[in-house]
Amino acid sequence: MKKISAAVDRFCYNHPNFGIPNLMLVVIVGNIIVYVMDLLSSYTFSSVLAFIPAAIFQGQIWRLISFVFVPESSSNVIFFAITLYFYYFIGSQLERYWGTARFNVFYFAGVLLSVITGLIIAAFNGGVNCPYETASIYYVNMSLFFSFATLYPDMRVLLFYIIPIKVKYLAWLDAALFVIQIIRYCLAGMFVYALLPVIALLNYFIFFGADLMGAARRTTRRVQHQTSSQTIHFKKAAKETQQHKGYLHKCCVCGRTDQDYPDLEFRYCSKCAGYRCYCIDHINNHVHVTED
Repeated sequence: MKKISAAVDRFCYNHPNFGIPNLMLVVIVGNIIVYVMDLLSSYTFSSVLAFIPAAIFQGQIWRLISFVFVPESSSNVIFFAITLYFYYFIGSQLERYWGTARFNVFYFAGVLLSVITGLIIAAFNGGVNCPYETASIYYVNMSLFFSFATLYPDMRVLLFYIIPIKVKYLAWLDAALFVIQIIRYCLAGMFVYALLPVIALLNYFIFFGADLMGAARRTTRRVQHQTSSQTIHFKKAAKETQQHKGYLHKCCVCGRTDQDYPDLEFRYCSKCAGYRCYCIDHINNHVHVTED
């Protein structure tokens, strides 16, 4: 994944004008048009655009892209409007952060993975004659949300339009729902349908896998340092010294302390046995103490 991410970075650097500016706005406007047309046609207009393999193999190849504009089913106009605004906000923020080229690569990579997943699902449900809708833009939009939460984890949004909550907690909640959905598909024997959320997460990990692994390694090193016996003994000794003697650092050469000289810098020598402290004047000018 690191190599793929590096290849994407090189492509975007070499082709800064690639893609459609304000791509999410185009997608949102398309969703609104289809939604209105559905209302006027008793929800039949979107069936002409949905990802239905049987229709695609009969020559209706526009469905490979037009399913992007098929809105998530909702009879509540207010909820539909809020959902679209949320997706537009996330998409525009990501495009502003990444640039048009990288955002387009991310979005269309998600669309491509959805198409591949839809065809795989169709292969297990009648092949070229599969009459069901097997791909949706829902999981692509969810991968956008995970990306947004990774870049802006501490941004607050209103849950149920009332409760302020950080985006990273919503992302963990959505991740849990993804896992539950995958488990439900597996328990029902619909293993191929479990690919839908998995593929959406794959697109996310392609772009953020290296960053997440780096963060995990840094966290592991920090925990190991904090829980190491050396750190624990040092903190314990420092606390006891401060409580009993009134100072934290004392130079082993000149005897100056941080209580008497608060602006003086003190360091601990890594070559001396034990925890031996020296002021900045003697940290590099003292005889190293070794254990007998």
